[in-house]
Amino acid sequence: MPELLETEDKSVETVVLVGVVLRNEEEWRVKDTMDELAQLAESAGAEVKGRFMVRQQKIKAGHYIGTGKAAEISDWIKENRVSLVVFDDDLTPAQGRNLQNVFETRVLDRTQLILDIFAQRAQTKEGCLQVELAQHQYLLPRLRNMWTHLERQKGGIGLKGPGETQLEMDRRRLQDLIRTLKRDLELVRTRRTEQRRGRKRHGWALVSIVGYTNAGKSTLLNRLSGADIYAENQLFATLDPTTRQVELPNHEPMLMTDTVGFIQKLPHHLVDSFKATLEEVVEADLLVHVIDASHPQVDTQIEAVHKVLDEIGGLDKPMLYVFNKIDTEKGRNAAKRLQRQFPKSVAVSAREGENIDVLFDELADCLKGRKVEMNLSVPLSEGKLLSTLQKNASILEEEYDGPNAALLVRVSPQLAAQCKPFSIDPVEELEW
Repeated sequence: MPELLETEDKSVETVVLVGVVLRNEEEWRVKDTMDELAQLAESAGAEVKGRFMVRQQKIKAGHYIGTGKAAEISDWIKENRVSLVVFDDDLTPAQGRNLQNVFETRVLDRTQLILDIFAQRAQTKEGCLQVELAQHQYLLPRLRNMWTHLERQKGGIGLKGPGETQLEMDRRRLQDLIRTLKRDLELVRTRRTEQRRGRKRHGWALVSIVGYTNAGKSTLLNRLSGADIYAENQLFATLDPTTRQVELPNHEPMLMTDTVGFIQKLPHHLVDSFKATLEEVVEADLLVHVIDASHPQVDTQIEAVHKVLDEIGGLDKPMLYVFNKIDTEKGRNAAKRLQRQFPKSVAVSAREGENIDVLFDELADCLKGRKVEMNLSVPLSEGKLLSTLQKNASILEEEYDGPNAALLVRVSPQLAAQCKPFSIDPVEELEW
């Protein structure tokens, strides 16, 4: 019998969580994802009144769990007046419908809960498009079982059954919506590509903050940039990506983007829907992997982030590990262990500002190879190039002698290619 938690606010939706431990499955992993499911439910605005961990040999086709256990949970639900049941894994439409009949209350699975949170948190047009696409892609393969009650109504010769007609109509409508959303998101992707080209022309480093949800990514960006991005101690507190300019100790500017957080059991179609956003990760010059060092399953969270990065083609990018939340004793001790495992790392407290100066120095060190110093002799008649250098390069020394300008500059590889005809010394190859 699960522990019952009292709910003070009667207007808050109450939920019970259900997870399954299969044969040969490690119980601690299921417990960990159940703890995370509880946080997801709270992020969605619900109050968790209890949880069940069901041990069984295999998944049951009809109800996901055994009918006896389903009846036991149903009795508990009625006794404690719970309004929602959330399963830690995906359910088929038939399983969901069967369970709702037994429980006589609403049933959601993990993906539906995450989609609900995303729908609540999306603020920008892009975010709303991505969430809507994910919702429709989740619904499409479930249409057939949603209409099985109509398929019993058979038509005569030359007539289609009304269930089949309704199913095909809904499927076509949903497929049209998905195509429209993908087209709209492709326009978003095109605009993002143009923005990145502009940033690269300026020679600014592109840095993406990645990490598990609630690791402190938004708090860190606020600390580094002086921004005021919404940051709360909850899963998926921010959904839409945010980019801010940050100046390094060597006065070089960089652009940092806070991306959507990752999570265990992240559905594949969510990754597909957020590809336009996650391209910021793939195109970045450097990834800053923010990790909650105080979390009891920190190693599992690192593994989950690496898995998603591998899926989107970002795992081979240069990466700086930032072990956050060392303002707690547990976090500080774990960070010391993890830094031995990941040498290219910094331990910080984004909330308290501890070691942020060390992080700045590490960022500058990671990005220093992006630019080269060049001795140039540029004719004053090359007004366009001189103007570009003034805007987009660091001019370390300049002297005007007759028809030429003698310049010592630090420039990006793109700008270095334009300056090469006027270089006095050979340009060394970049190391990256």
